[in-house]
Amino acid sequence: MLMPLGVVLGIGGFFVNCALRRRRLPDPFPAGDPDGDFPDAAKFGFHSFLPPSRWLAVKSANASAVLAALRLQHVAPCSWEDGLREAGADKLFVSPPICGWVLVVGSGLPEPAEDVDFCYRFLKDLSLKLGNVQFFSVNRVLNHHAWALLDGGRVFRAYAWAGQTLWNEGLVTAAEKDLEMVCFDYGSEVNAFLSREALSGDADKLNQLAARWSLDPAALPRATWEVHGIVGEF
Repeated sequence: MLMPLGVVLGIGGFFVNCALRRRRLPDPFPAGDPDGDFPDAAKFGFHSFLPPSRWLAVKSANASAVLAALRLQHVAPCSWEDGLREAGADKLFVSPPICGWVLVVGSGLPEPAEDVDFCYRFLKDLSLKLGNVQFFSVNRVLNHHAWALLDGGRVFRAYAWAGQTLWNEGLVTAAEKDLEMVCFDYGSEVNAFLSREALSGDADKLNQLAARWSLDPAALPRATWEVHGIVGEF
């Protein structure tokens, strides 16, 4: 009689001990821990969609001034994710100020490969209104890329490549030199096949250049994405 009872008590004690140990185990993903050891996709905002291929960085603490300069219509507040999904040919997403910069994202921004003169006029006009305006554009399939920095309507640095050099103005900046970005002169005969490494390198380094000049929208911390921005018709 005593032996079966001892076996039963021993088995019961084993399961009780397991249950207690399980309760004491720490939660591997504790709630409310923004700096925990999460995957990179959870730390940054672009975990559910592609990072932007064309954007502006405007040195301003006033997103309303940027909205007015862009003359956006039918504006509405929205999350970053919804805003970036809607930022197509007829809409732009304007972020709240981030460390003194306002980001403007959307494929409706001028494409230098389509009309570099219009792109120049658009940026110059915007810079006259807002001051320091930076432009970044990349097509990683074709290795087309462009970057520009203007202030007070003056072009301090600009370069655009789309099968040939479309725009090359101003002195090469220290950031471009540090990143070893390649810029061809006007009229240079460039074999795209032989130069594909340099061209793809420029495209791949565009976000690093943006981080040196202002902000890299693909590397913003997760907390930034919890604040809503504005989407409007362009």
